[in-house]
Amino acid sequence: MKKYIIASLIMLTTNVLIAQEWGSVEKNKVTMKEIAPVWAGCENQSGAGLQKCFTQKLTQHVVKNFKYPADAYKSNTQGRVIVEFIINTEGMVEIKNVRGGAPALQEEARRNISLIPKMVRPGMYAGKPKAIQYTVPFDFKTGK
Repeated sequence: MKKYIIASLIMLTTNVLIAQEWGSVEKNKVTMKEIAPVWAGCENQSGAGLQKCFTQKLTQHVVKNFKYPADAYKSNTQGRVIVEFIINTEGMVEIKNVRGGAPALQEEARRNISLIPKMVRPGMYAGKPKAIQYTVPFDFKTGK
């Protein structure tokens, strides 16, 4: 059962693009880029390493805290739940939307994401804190 979840989470890689630099100048056009929130243990990372560390920590968190609802498992309730959330400007999770799957599966996905700890630093854009949105799919499969 966890193998199915882990496989889904490997594809997770979050549906947000986080850049590797503060900004760049391309053909006389200045573009500013987002910097990922900093998860505890990722403080010494930067650029692509920071995004990779964030994704690894998020995946580990989801796998570690995953619990297939017992009644849903017994009744072979399966499905995909999508959780959309932000890491706000204070580094805290705010769940914006949960959709798909049965209510019991939605509750588990919501519970899991709500347990994400406060970030050491929020996401940044142009040197200022910025809320950054993430989308995480949960595939509930009993393997029966």
